[in-house]
Amino acid sequence: MFLLDRLFTKMIRDGELTVIDHKGNRHVYGKPNAAKPPVTVRFTDAASARAVAINPAMGAGEGYMDGRMVIEQGDVRQLVDLVTWNLRWQRDNPVRFALWRQASIAAKLDQINFARRSKRNVAHHYDLDDRLYDLFLDPHRQYSCAYFGDGADIGLDAAQEAKLAHIAAKLDLKPGQRVLDIGCGWGGMARYLHKVSGAEVLGVTLSEEQLKYAQGKAAAMGIADKVKFELIDYRALPAQHAGSFDRIVSVGMFEHVGLPHFNQFFQTVEALLKPDGVALIHSIARADGPGATDPWTAKYIFPGGYSPALSQIVPAVEKAWLWITDIEVLRLHYAHTIRHWYDHCEAKKAEIVALYDERFYRMWMFYLAAAMSAFNNDGHMNVQIQLTKRRDTLPIRRDYMAAVEAGLTA
Repeated sequence: MFLLDRLFTKMIRDGELTVIDHKGNRHVYGKPNAAKPPVTVRFTDAASARAVAINPAMGAGEGYMDGRMVIEQGDVRQLVDLVTWNLRWQRDNPVRFALWRQASIAAKLDQINFARRSKRNVAHHYDLDDRLYDLFLDPHRQYSCAYFGDGADIGLDAAQEAKLAHIAAKLDLKPGQRVLDIGCGWGGMARYLHKVSGAEVLGVTLSEEQLKYAQGKAAAMGIADKVKFELIDYRALPAQHAGSFDRIVSVGMFEHVGLPHFNQFFQTVEALLKPDGVALIHSIARADGPGATDPWTAKYIFPGGYSPALSQIVPAVEKAWLWITDIEVLRLHYAHTIRHWYDHCEAKKAEIVALYDERFYRMWMFYLAAAMSAFNNDGHMNVQIQLTKRRDTLPIRRDYMAAVEAGLTA
């Protein structure tokens, strides 16, 4: 406990954390905060406490998964929130330091996503049992940030429907257009864009499970001739489809591109767009500048994943000779989204354990708790970046977006 005691004495100031070591001794850190429920954790062995002290993200994540770090009071969401609140990205926070940015060199190497590795990384997370995603996602299976335009209490289904309309409005769709959805997931965006515009949509994914679902859904709806899906890496598309898309959309995929491949991604977007085309990229990003994916997340959840700073995205856009015609920053929207996912998973614990086991359930809840705190306390945000090849493609004022969105949500 010596190392962990030194760490928590410096780190936990606001809110109360009690740690029970493997000998039964209680150690109390911080001071009570009415807005932060007190949390008590117990370590079953000395090695687990030492692992947290040496590498907090990995040690805590693995300790909780394996049942060696047991939460006696509160839950994992409250524990992660308490810790990250004390490390929050805020100028007047005296104790923030880079505990959740371990192993930056390893993280940079992990971002090198060649085609074969990209497919393996996608399968690691997205080829899980379909029934898991049905337990906590909305009917469209949107596994990305929702849009709480009418407030945080509108409910997940309504917020995800609002996100689809929000993005469709920014695409400025016209009849007869051809749309590409890069990283199409289970096809919800592609089906929606066809529904509201009649556009012909091609969705591409590296997940075999998502592909089967998306193709089956389109066939069942009788739209498989207009909404098609392929198992293909986006980098292979220009060979067949150069300059053939009026619109390109990519939601929640850019986080998997990897920093070394940003130039290639935007060069590919430029090559695929028609001269008067429009692209919309929706991604997690960082307000706090370049960083690294924490090692626990990189190992267990999103291998090869990285959420970039805008300062890392924009140079790649410039090199592709694309116009940034609009950027919107969504700050707390993803925190609200993940809160709904966490609540749904908590309510469906028995079903998730039946699909996998208790260890998987604890892993999944730790992931959701950490992700929620990244948006509530750390520098994470979402961005929507609208791009064109020509400066005169879109109206010169943003009013058209609101007008189209109002019509779609009416």
